[in-house]
Amino acid sequence: MVKHILISDPTLRDGNHAVAHQLSAEQIAIYAKAADEAGVPIVEVGHGNGLGASSMQVGLSLVDDVTMLETARNNLTKSKLGIHVIPGFATIKRDLIRALEIGVDVVRVASHCTEADITQRHLGFVREKGKEAYGVLMMSHMASASTLVEEAQKMELYGAEGIIIMDSAGAYLPADVAEKISALVNGLKVPVGFHAHNNLGMAIANSIAAIESGAKILDGTARGFGAGAGNAQLEVLIAVLERMGYITGIDLYKMLDASDIAEREVMPSIPTIKSESIVSGLSGVFSGFAKHVNRISKEYEVDQRDVYKELGKRRVVGGQEDLIIEVVMDLVRRRK
Repeated sequence: MVKHILISDPTLRDGNHAVAHQLSAEQIAIYAKAADEAGVPIVEVGHGNGLGASSMQVGLSLVDDVTMLETARNNLTKSKLGIHVIPGFATIKRDLIRALEIGVDVVRVASHCTEADITQRHLGFVREKGKEAYGVLMMSHMASASTLVEEAQKMELYGAEGIIIMDSAGAYLPADVAEKISALVNGLKVPVGFHAHNNLGMAIANSIAAIESGAKILDGTARGFGAGAGNAQLEVLIAVLERMGYITGIDLYKMLDASDIAEREVMPSIPTIKSESIVSGLSGVFSGFAKHVNRISKEYEVDQRDVYKELGKRRVVGGQEDLIIEVVMDLVRRRK
């Protein structure tokens, strides 16, 4: 029996978080070409928070969405061009229509794990246009397995051709992944996928737990380039999958070359698991907050770890970056 796993590579999207959304057009071109030569099925490109997200609140991109997507499109011949879309950041008229005109092949429409209702119009529009559409449930550790199934079933009804759950905070252990992926596989007719973060050093183990529980789609980035402690390291993931007998269609040697290129040309530093990353994972805080928490904590001389713990208590999610300063000022007041 052939065991095929679909790989999506968000190095040029999730990796943008790691550099405060400052990837240049040249860097996008360099990595897109390398990933294409390696045979990566889907290369996801954009602002860390997806299409239309460049803003003062969550971070301004160095280059605009159109430039990023056109650059990637011009350097992808075999790989499909993917985007991450969060309704509220991205509109259909302003953003999505233009993205599809540029030549985007795969659209992932995402919501917080309990808010799938907001994805209906975007998913429906993408399917009407004949493009691949997937649903994404972010911060999935914040919902029970049964709730995730209910929300995923809505996305399936809206037209999603697959559902991916994100461990946006790097909070899962393999047993957590197995429980939730199994429930989704049993509750859906469409394929299920998993997007890992490495705050607790579990990204590869959690990705393997996902496929052993029935997932057919996995995300990974070159050198783990991504928010916080990074993502599942793609070249490691491909090697492990090959050893386990899974087929990805990716040339391992060329993927290793692409990762070397990414380290040299795209990333200022390789993601590592720092003290604050561990606390962030334990607290269940979105990995994309790392740059903001680091900057504001230093400015006000507050322990980052305390900030993550407090943000976790408040159950903050992506898009609520403005609450970081509120938490920091509250900690300053307590200290005084």
